[in-house]
Amino acid sequence: MDGVLIPTLVSGLLLGSLYALMAAGLSLIWSTLGVFNFAHGALMTLGAYVAWTVTEPLGLGFAVGIVAGIGAAVIAGVLIEWLLVRPFYENRNMMLITVMTTLAASTVIERGISMIWGPRLKQLPRVMEGQVSIFGAPVSAHEAFIIILAPLVLLALWWYTSRTRTGRSLRAVGQNQDSAALIGIDVPRTFSIAFALSAGLAGLIGILLGSIRFVTPGLGADPLTNAMIVVIFGGLGSLGATAGAAYVIGFCEALLVLWLGLYWTPSVLFVALIFILIFRPNGLFGKSA
Repeated sequence: MDGVLIPTLVSGLLLGSLYALMAAGLSLIWSTLGVFNFAHGALMTLGAYVAWTVTEPLGLGFAVGIVAGIGAAVIAGVLIEWLLVRPFYENRNMMLITVMTTLAASTVIERGISMIWGPRLKQLPRVMEGQVSIFGAPVSAHEAFIIILAPLVLLALWWYTSRTRTGRSLRAVGQNQDSAALIGIDVPRTFSIAFALSAGLAGLIGILLGSIRFVTPGLGADPLTNAMIVVIFGGLGSLGATAGAAYVIGFCEALLVLWLGLYWTPSVLFVALIFILIFRPNGLFGKSA
């Protein structure tokens, strides 16, 4: 059993790292604007395709491809905020409207990707080649890189939002937009920064996923669902809660696959999410109202 348990726990650590990166951007948008960006998954896909184009057909190298992919996702994210979210800031039904507009953006981006790159599968190179051992369990160096990268990115995001002037502006706007405007914070600019950071994280995770699995126009669909589950499970609006929930779900999913199999695991996770929200409506790590 020990020979199976340790690799399973390492797999859970990898899943938790991926989920944490997926959900961090969604959590940032929610904590700042109070809305979900349903185009987040499409931005992951866009980042992966642009990185592949720069790396393979253009032959400029994977490092340049990573920068280009993240940059393309950031530009697309800012355009979504400018064109599809900002016009409705003062609307009383802003949350419902942004659900529709960001869903529309997701569809447009996915259809555009299909038209430009076609349906054929693509594959990004791995950041690192070879294998390493974690607690005696062999994993690829690329997966080990993701396990190390995730907490570093989350710590950098926490430092940015807690220790920099712009980051503190994000938190102030999230707490009270009117009060933030009264003390001189440019609220629309802050919203654009939140979308840019979130989109950059989406582009990064899209590239990392594209190095593990094939890149398709629907690459970001499942990650978007998983990210939303993590954000709700942990507690809306808290980066720390999101990170904690990501690793809890990652370990639970890996263990459930071991004990129950892949078929039943999603159902059990959804049932557990429902029960947790019944008894803790603010999420597993969310503060009580």
